[in-house]
Amino acid sequence: MAPASFVSFRSPTPCPPGLQNMLAEKVEQMMEWSSRRSVIRMNGDKFRRFVKAPPRNYSVVVMFTALQPQRQCSVCRQANEEYQVLANSWRYSSAFSNKLFFTVVDYDEGADVFQQLNMNSAPTFMHFPPKGKPRRADTFDLQRIGFASEQLAKWIADRTDVQIRVFRPPNYSGTIALALLVSLVGGLLYLRRNNLEFIYNKTGWAMAALCVVFAMTSGQMWNHIRGPPYAHKNPQNGQVTRLWTSYGPWGNLCHVPGWRWAAPHPVGGGGVWSQQHFRVP
Repeated sequence: MAPASFVSFRSPTPCPPGLQNMLAEKVEQMMEWSSRRSVIRMNGDKFRRFVKAPPRNYSVVVMFTALQPQRQCSVCRQANEEYQVLANSWRYSSAFSNKLFFTVVDYDEGADVFQQLNMNSAPTFMHFPPKGKPRRADTFDLQRIGFASEQLAKWIADRTDVQIRVFRPPNYSGTIALALLVSLVGGLLYLRRNNLEFIYNKTGWAMAALCVVFAMTSGQMWNHIRGPPYAHKNPQNGQVTRLWTSYGPWGNLCHVPGWRWAAPHPVGGGGVWSQQHFRVP
């Protein structure tokens, strides 16, 4: 009878107590900073210790930006607002944990970090996984997708499996505008309460109907429903092609909503975000 064959398993090497204590301290410090503000500001020393150096069992999303007034980077300010909305949505959600942290590195506070990463433009979003180096997909494709909080949340879910439901602060501008419009129409009807024949004017109603038809068939409504990209990136050479131009049917479809997305820093009139570039020492 052949002797029984046994399969031996090698138990994983436990983490040394010193590294365990160091990791616990890092997580505790990150949680403390995160409890004070949703986005943790970092300089070069903090970045190297809490983001780059092991041990680390948490993911870190970093926005590299330039928010100082002398930089005149309006795109950085708008991206920061969207980033704050996303970080607050994560911080105050029921799923919040020490698995993911949001940080920011400003060029004027961490120029050495920009130099270390060979980075000369802002804003830039990067994900640093718990283990290993960031891959190409860990850099957010801002020029093609934009920096809306919802798009950032999709990217983070793809890189970390952390689902973030974006909660935006209430915006009462639409309600106020509607109230003003109703008040204006009501006031006009009250002033002309003795002569309301204009209500039965067929020409006026026809013009109003045409305006509604044009609005519903415009490129703005098409873009609002379909959500097309604002640029196309060639997978072979990485070149980004602008889709919003002043010519062609596609450009006409994207022209109106392009004001919203490309107004701060359009490149040659196109709907592609223009990042602020620096000369890294």
